[in-house]
Amino acid sequence: MSRIILTHANLLDGEHPAKPDSTVVIEEGRISGVDPVLIEQAADDQVIDCTGRSVMPGMVQGHYHSTYRGVTAQLTPPLGLENPPAYQAYVAAENVRIALVCGFTSVVGANEAWDIDPSLARAVEERLVLGPRVVAGSRELITSADSNDIVPWWYEARALGGVRICNGPDEFRRAVREEVKRGAEIIKMFATGGHGVRLSSDTSSITRSEFQAAVEAAHSLGKRVRAHVASKRAIMTCLEVGVDVLDHADGLDEECLRACAEAGTIVIPSLFSHYLLVNSADATDPVLGTSSELARNLKSMIDVLPTAVEAGVRVCLGDDYGSFLIPHGEYGRELQVYVEAASIPALEVLRWATVNGGALVGLDNLGRIEEGAIADVLVVQGDPSTDISVLADRRNIHVVISNGEVLVSQDTI
Repeated sequence: MSRIILTHANLLDGEHPAKPDSTVVIEEGRISGVDPVLIEQAADDQVIDCTGRSVMPGMVQGHYHSTYRGVTAQLTPPLGLENPPAYQAYVAAENVRIALVCGFTSVVGANEAWDIDPSLARAVEERLVLGPRVVAGSRELITSADSNDIVPWWYEARALGGVRICNGPDEFRRAVREEVKRGAEIIKMFATGGHGVRLSSDTSSITRSEFQAAVEAAHSLGKRVRAHVASKRAIMTCLEVGVDVLDHADGLDEECLRACAEAGTIVIPSLFSHYLLVNSADATDPVLGTSSELARNLKSMIDVLPTAVEAGVRVCLGDDYGSFLIPHGEYGRELQVYVEAASIPALEVLRWATVNGGALVGLDNLGRIEEGAIADVLVVQGDPSTDISVLADRRNIHVVISNGEVLVSQDTI
């Protein structure tokens, strides 16, 4: 099997400052050498001159809605029932293609309809669809009368769409097992309202016993649980019952951060969409709230993120792409907002996208450029560690390598 040799690269390995004029060798899906002392090129080696460009790990989108396309906060019609299943599968295929050409070599499902994620993951793996590695998400598990339970009571909806309603520990336990049977690798649950859904962050319809039953069922099958959560009280409950990923996490404070760091819980702040709304011409929304409410939530998260870094909390990228605010493909701008609005150093945000993203995917040696690591690698014009905005323009993504195979090069973008 031929090697890929990246020469004269500005190396960003996921952990350390840039190292200029570096060489990276890829062989059999792994990185076999970084700056080898001596390398003899074979006739069938693929050599890529990276002069003026950076080599970095592939990025991870940690909160990914593969079937979202223009979803609104009002959720009319009900989530996942907007279009026929086959149409939504085509939407998902296009969305993951976009993610790949934007430099994201893994996506982690946060909710999808019609069991599309598991089939999408298989289609990508078998190269029927061009896309990143897909960690299949589940439908979101909610109780009756929760935020996304908007199917009118006067008729029975037989299609599950993107939501599965459960009441009582046994139903949650059964739902988790059924979602896993259908191929889900990570289970989505709603701990509160807030952060863009119909009910407020003060609401929490799921009981502790229901939450505990779901988490235990998932963990017993080797799967993880993520929770939409937007209050400190609910964050602490999530941590106590063993939730693995906190989505949004409005209400984070130092006590929460200490608990997150101790438990190894991953936090995905997803403040990009709210940043855009607060800074839009009309920052008032009947579901999301008034501009002052959104601004307070946004400022609170911006203020706490540096403390999260200091506390050793693993923060990852991800937001509700495919919503009315942020279409798929805007991923690179999220990194830019964390650097420019939240004053997080660019190298740290790159760590969120790569090293921490690899931990979220759950694969050893993903998200780093070091000997033995999985060869998910980008060749990027410029240096994202000094100018993060280069990642906001997909034209700067010159090469995308996944599992040691070149899937995208500039002439295909």
